[in-house]
Amino acid sequence: MNLIGDYHTHTIYSHGTGTIRDNVEEAIKKGLKEIAICDHGPGHYLYGVKKKSFPLMREEIDKLNEEFAPKGIKILLGVEANLTGYDGSIDIDDKLINQIDILLLGYHYGVTPRTIFDGFGMYIGNPLSKVLPIGRERLIEINTRAFVKAINNYKIEFITHPGSKAKVDIQTLAREAAKVGTALEINSKHSQLSVESIKIAMKENVDFVVNSDAHRPEDVGNVEESLKRAKEANLPLERIRNIRI
Repeated sequence: MNLIGDYHTHTIYSHGTGTIRDNVEEAIKKGLKEIAICDHGPGHYLYGVKKKSFPLMREEIDKLNEEFAPKGIKILLGVEANLTGYDGSIDIDDKLINQIDILLLGYHYGVTPRTIFDGFGMYIGNPLSKVLPIGRERLIEINTRAFVKAINNYKIEFITHPGSKAKVDIQTLAREAAKVGTALEINSKHSQLSVESIKIAMKENVDFVVNSDAHRPEDVGNVEESLKRAKEANLPLERIRNIRI
C-alpha cells in the first residue's frame, strides 16, 4: 500500500510554518509522487491567502515543478476554499479558479459571511448547536444543502474534514458528492471523517481521500491517523483515491 499524494498542505502563505519548497522537499523524503499546496481561501480574515499572492504562488510552483521533475514529483497549486453562504457561495472567484490546479472546499470559523443571515447561522448557530439541541436538525439540513449547492456550482475535488466544525447529514452529502465526482476527506488533523461517519458515507458510491492537513513541513504525508480510521471502518482501500495497493 502506497500513498501517492498529499493534497491538503498549508504554507506561510496562510498560517503554515513552512515554505512551498519546504513542503515539497518533505514530500520527496516521504516518497510521494504528488503534493498540493492548498492554503486557506482569501475569505478567512485571520489567515486566508491574499488574492495578490496567487500569481506569486503560481510562478513559484511552476519553477519548482521544473526543478523537481527529475525527482518524480508533481506540485499542484490549490486552495482550501471557504463556504461563505447557505446558497453555496465560496470565497474563490472564476479568475482565481483559472490560476489553480485543484479546488478544495471546507467550512471554517473566521470567514467573512456572504450575508448577515449566513453569518448568524454559520458562526453563532453552528457553535451553539453543538451544546444546545434547539435548531440543531434545521442547521444540519441547511449546512448539508449549502455544501451540495457548492459542489454543484464548482468543480470541487474533495470536501475537507466534512462535519468537523459544522454538522452535516453525512449520508446525504456522500450521495450528492458521488453524483458530481467530489470525494470526502478523512483528515488526519481533524476528527472527521470519524469512523462512524466513514461507515455511513461508504454506503454511497462516493470516493475518499486521506490527507495530512499539514501546517508544518514535517507533517506532510503523515496520514496514519486517517488510515487507522479507514481500516477500523472497514473501508476498502481501493475507494481511497490517493492510495495504491
